[in-house]
Formats: sequence, structure tokens, C-alpha cells
Amino acid sequence: MRDTTLEEVRRILSARAPRTLDAPSLIPAGVLLLLYLKDGEYHINFNKRTGRVEHHKGEISFPGGGKDPGDANLLATALRETHEEIGVDPHHVDVLGVLDQDSTRTGFLVAPFVGAIPSPYSFRPSRIEVAQVLEVPVSHLLNPSFTHSREQTVGGQPIRYRDYDYNGDVIFGLTARILTGFLDMTGHILAPGAGGSRGTV
Repeated sequence: MRDTTLEEVRRILSARAPRTLDAPSLIPAGVLLLLYLKDGEYHINFNKRTGRVEHHKGEISFPGGGKDPGDANLLATALRETHEEIGVDPHHVDVLGVLDQDSTRTGFLVAPFVGAIPSPYSFRPSRIEVAQVLEVPVSHLLNPSFTHSREQTVGGQPIRYRDYDYNGDVIFGLTARILTGFLDMTGHILAPGAGGSRGTV
């Protein structure tokens, strides 16, 4: 049985044109926001980065990274990096859509994609890149007790978003901006009790 909630997420994402940025000096990159059911509610996957990576040491991020010459496109980049970082087989990912492009302070132009995976899933984190896999319930991310309002300028436009506290860690910066954009569009249908059929992906 198809998950009608995820199909509604797909519809919402396909009905809009994601923001693109004209920034040829930045390095193209792709990240993947992974969505899945766990214990009866939707969760989103994050990586806590190790101190051995080149950029953003110890920070919370989505799996992903810079585009390699062999990647056909940035979706291929996001899927390859997700497999390398946490062991998710690209064939197991149902790609639901793409979110607004954004940039990092370290010079990357990031295309964020949204994908759904089966659950339960056995993540296999890279010991070099990933200190911990965080599986965060959407209900926690939607709880205002764990958020803080922020504003930054992206592509010349002011963007309002939220930082998120989770078990002593803070999701901030680019990852928080991507997450806020996604939840602002879909949180009302992903929240526990929102309704919809939650079959297998």
C-alpha cells in the first residue's frame, strides 16, 4: 500500500519552482533530507559530523557533499554521498522532490533533495565522516519549545528560519534553513495525528 502522506509531500514539492541561485564561483553540492516512519511517526535523518572531516567539524548536517566529475547531476551527488556516509542504497530512496538552493559559508552551492526510505533501516555510518546518526521525530522539530527564530540574507533576500535543539545538539545554519523551508510546507501533514494512510514506502 502506498503511503498517501508521502504522496502528498511529493505533490506539494512538485507544485512549486524551487529557488535557484546564480553563484558560479561556488562549488556545486547536493544533500538529501531523508524521511521515514519509525515508531508510528515520521522521522528525519541527520549526521553529526566527526572532527576528521574538512568542513563543518562536529556540526549537524544532512548527508551530502560536493559534486564529483563522475556524478551525472546533483541528485546523483546526494545519493552517492548518502551511501558513502551512512550506507543508504540509492535504489532504496524514493525521491520526492527538490527544495530551494542555498549556500554555505565555506563556499558550496547546495541543492537539497527530499527522499523517503523503508523503515526500519540499518544505517552504516562512515567512521571517518559521521560521529552519530540522529533520527529526529518531526513532532520534536515542530515543537516551538525546541526552536529559536533566526534571519539571514540568501541570494539578496532575507530568509526567516529556525534553529532546532535536539538532545544537547543544535541544528543551525544551512541545515536549519533547509529544514525550516521543508517543514513550513509539509509539517501540517507530517505531524502525528495529521491523518492519511501510512503504508510501506
